[in-house]
Amino acid sequence: MGSSPKAVAVGCLLAIVVVSGIIALVLAVVGVKDVYLPPGTKYGMVFDAGSSHTALYIYQWPADKENGTGIVSQAEACTVQGPGISSYADNPANAGASLRACLDKAMTIIPAVQQRETPTYLGATAGMRLLREQNSTKAELVFAEVSKTIRQYPVDFRGARILTGNEEGSFGWITINYLLETLVKFSFAGKWIRPQSAEVLGALDLGGASTQITFQPSGTIEDNSTKVFFRLYGTNYSVYTHSYLCYGRDQALKMLLAALRKENLTSQQISHPCYPRGYEENVTAAALYDSPCVPAPAAHNPSQTLTVRGTGAPAECRSAVQKLFNFTACGANRTCGFNGVYQPPGHGQFFAFSGFYYTFYFLNLTNGQPLSVINATIWDFCTKGWKELQASFPQESHSRLHNYCPSAFYILTLLHEGYKFDEQMWSNIHFRQQAANTDIGWTLGYVLNLTNMIPAEAPQQVRGQQQGLWAAAIFFIVLTAAVALVAILVQCLWNPT
Repeated sequence: MGSSPKAVAVGCLLAIVVVSGIIALVLAVVGVKDVYLPPGTKYGMVFDAGSSHTALYIYQWPADKENGTGIVSQAEACTVQGPGISSYADNPANAGASLRACLDKAMTIIPAVQQRETPTYLGATAGMRLLREQNSTKAELVFAEVSKTIRQYPVDFRGARILTGNEEGSFGWITINYLLETLVKFSFAGKWIRPQSAEVLGALDLGGASTQITFQPSGTIEDNSTKVFFRLYGTNYSVYTHSYLCYGRDQALKMLLAALRKENLTSQQISHPCYPRGYEENVTAAALYDSPCVPAPAAHNPSQTLTVRGTGAPAECRSAVQKLFNFTACGANRTCGFNGVYQPPGHGQFFAFSGFYYTFYFLNLTNGQPLSVINATIWDFCTKGWKELQASFPQESHSRLHNYCPSAFYILTLLHEGYKFDEQMWSNIHFRQQAANTDIGWTLGYVLNLTNMIPAEAPQQVRGQQQGLWAAAIFFIVLTAAVALVAILVQCLWNPT
């Protein structure tokens, strides 16, 4: 007796199910190998607590690392409202409160599940160095308040500290060279490599209370106190760096005003050759002599009000600025910057940022103009009267406008005569605020250096196979399920007449 058509159909379907199931099973186990998931993202935050303002920078990098140093990029920058934290010496609680808005913003950027593992630092520079020198107790109270505020947020706070001048300079050097890919770059082969022919750049930084010069000389560094060693992306670097405390823009302008007053201490009138004609302001003696950079004279009345009048005399202005420096105090057989500080001959290209950039950008001098044009432009600007300046620059704050002339002459003197950028070397200076869409400053270099100390996260390992085999296996699994379903339907619903 032969089989019924129903039995034959079901048998055929079951045979197809068995065959396709075996094929799917074979494909599922053939070509399987260990693969690594893409690394996750880590975050880090650094407060740059400068003398005139504070900023919070949020950085991110892959959880695995390249030769021991993280591949870091800037995720966000937030400017803290108000002055630098050293300005809150008499009201330290406000220093902490000033950070809240930027911390709140950071919490919206960093995923909640990663916030508690986000290393957070606060680095203070020359403003706090001066406050510590002036009153260490007040400096400690300011640090206590900012630390208290940061600890109220779910982050891995690793402390607030004052950076040395050499650290500030060398971390800025790391930032520039990282952003311009002289330390590491992404190759066409899809790997991070160190460019073999790239020449590292020098860094010129001008803050409110200090200035830094950092570069890799062509010869040896003779003074070990100016030498800094780094190991980045598997390569060793030895660079020259020095920080001049009190020679930041704000403190230098205070020293200039105090020097002008010193010519006639008995008078309450100060003639200022760098201020425009027709400009006048009142300054208390207490405000003028409120810094260790500007020691008060013996007969000092803090409550005295001084009237400062601009005379708009460029030649006298330049002469007064030059007197802030000592260009002759250098030992025999020794090259120096100024004030007797050792400095090897400059070498290579330099990026000038922070105060260098902001002042020269205002004067439209950041496009590679030669030294002669720089000098002529500053000279011409400093001859303009106060009313003319106000009319020419209506959008500029009047609280800053009168300071561009002394600032420009100060920068010109510092770079040309202090750091020894002569007519030939001047073209090696590039005035920049950003590189690769990232702010130039010490904070990125600080994070890059610290990531050497942050353990790398092992890539997550999973089992996987080639995409084609995986797709074929899925096809036969679906086919097996479909044919099995059809067989069941035939068995249940076929009712031969």
